[in-house]
Amino acid sequence: MLKDVFSRGRRKKYATIPSDKAKQDIPEGIMMKCPSCKVIKYSKEIIKNEKVCPKCGYHHPMTAYERMKSISDEGTFEEINRMMVSENPLSFEGYLEKLDQDRKKTNMNEAVLTGVCQISGLTSVVAIMDSTFRMGSMGSAVGEKITRAIEKADELKVPFIIFTASGGARMQEGVLSLMQMAKTSAALKRFSDHQGLIISVMTHPTTGGVSASFASLGDYNLAEPGALIGFAGRRIIEQTIHEKLPDDFQTSEFLLEHGQLDAVIHRSELKATLTNIMEIHTAGGNE
Repeated sequence: MLKDVFSRGRRKKYATIPSDKAKQDIPEGIMMKCPSCKVIKYSKEIIKNEKVCPKCGYHHPMTAYERMKSISDEGTFEEINRMMVSENPLSFEGYLEKLDQDRKKTNMNEAVLTGVCQISGLTSVVAIMDSTFRMGSMGSAVGEKITRAIEKADELKVPFIIFTASGGARMQEGVLSLMQMAKTSAALKRFSDHQGLIISVMTHPTTGGVSASFASLGDYNLAEPGALIGFAGRRIIEQTIHEKLPDDFQTSEFLLEHGQLDAVIHRSELKATLTNIMEIHTAGGNE
């Protein structure tokens, strides 16, 4: 009898373990785990909620195309300067191969998407950085695309909106990457002198040379909740000043509290906020 009981118990125990085939039947990417609250949800549920965790409100990163779709009127986006790509001026080993891998992965030629679109019927030029392409790093092509987008907004006499997401300047291009800070800033100054409206929306993360240049030069500097925004890294600052920094240091909420942002906007309210700002500054639409 003991043998029968043990056998039944053993069969029952192993019957609850999924087979290898059952594991393989679960499609990859069907579930997403929130890095903030650790809750696992169906990916479709989070994507439908504009990639915001329905439990804790964590804003998952968006690709440039996802962002464009979320803020622009359907069918109005026209991309510009798509074929502009980076070279390898320093002959950095493996750089071109890595760029090619990112192009295949993201369906983008560079780390920023630029174009003309309508937002609630109002025309604007947008530049959307994508952290899935070389961590949104700023190389010469990224700087040139953003500069040309600013000049396009100046030509059309419409607002310029930029969404930043970047680890900073791209080290593989050396000083040519750092030069983009001055070039984009000068383009924004010319645009501003012509009474152009500049709206900067900082998303997670916006760091390094990007945060120290065009990301911070908007007439309106907005950010998404919980975004990391800053120039140097937390550890470097603490080692330099020999002080412990606050836990929320370099978050969008910390920057808002200290006057470095105009507002922190939930993703679900972002399109309405952009529309409201543009309507205030373009009385009668784009006329």
